[in-house]
Order: sequence, then structure tokens, then C-alpha cells
Amino acid sequence: MYCLIGAEAAIFTIFVVAYLFYVGKSLSGPTAKEVLRAPIFFTICLLSSSLTVHLAVRELARGKTNAFARWWLLTLALGAIFLFGTVSEWRRLIFNEGLTISTNLFGTTYYSLVGLHAFHVTVGLIALAIVAVLGFFGRIGTENGERVAVLSLYWHFVDAVWVVVFTVVYVIAV
Repeated sequence: MYCLIGAEAAIFTIFVVAYLFYVGKSLSGPTAKEVLRAPIFFTICLLSSSLTVHLAVRELARGKTNAFARWWLLTLALGAIFLFGTVSEWRRLIFNEGLTISTNLFGTTYYSLVGLHAFHVTVGLIALAIVAVLGFFGRIGTENGERVAVLSLYWHFVDAVWVVVFTVVYVIAV
């Protein structure tokens, strides 16, 4: 997992650098300043999911599978809410603001960077859902704690990447 996270961090670094390099260089609008609104609520949901996944792993290690399941499902719900927020933002940007991936350099780099993150959230949600289904059928116990902890590392990575993406897209470059 550490190797995967290292490789993914390198990919995100490339996308962040490209975003920073091209932001403000579009010859036509809309620009970031004109159309972006910081998704504070959805960011809080995603960042809170790092706490809930940590608590889930801790409860599983203690053998408390019911508590594990509750925290795990809350993590899944918080991640899904975040992804819903991303989809809602894209819908607004495309249909209300006219910003698509081919509108200008800002659109291209914005959708590439935020889309890359959304893809990773989606992969994480699928993995979380698989564990939740296995847990529902009684297939997750303390003997799976290490595997579940490894998966939680990926989820923490996705959250940490969002801190960088949020800072670059909604704070620095606006």
C-alpha cells in the first residue's frame, strides 16, 4: 500500500503542478474566481471520514465488530456525501456556468485534477463497500484487522490529497 500511495502521490503532484502552472493563463472565461465556490461542508464530511475510518479500525482491533460496522458505514456515507458534492459542483459548473473540460485551460486542469481525486474517492468507496458487505455476512473479524487497516491507509491518503487539492484549487489559485 505504501508503494501504491507513493506512486499515486507522484501522479497527484504532476496534476497539481500542471494546475498551478496553467491557472490564470486562459484567454477566455470563465475563470476560477468567477465560478468556484469552496465546498466547505463536503470537505468537512470527507475529512471527518478519516476519523471515522480510524475509529472503525480501532474497534475491529478490539473485537467490537458491531461498533466497527457502524463506524465503517459512517465512513462510507461521509465519502458518498463528498462525492455527491463533487458531482453537484460539476453539474452547476457545466450547466449553469458553461465550464467544461474543453472550455479553456482552467476547465481542462480543474476537471483533470478534481476528477482524478473523485476517481480515487470512488475507488475507495467501492473498497469500503466491499468490506461493508463482507462484514454484513460475518466475514470480517479481528483476524482481518491488518487488511482493514491497510485499506484505511488508502482512505487517509485520499483525504490528505483533498487537503492539497482544496488548498490549491479553492484557496491559492482563486
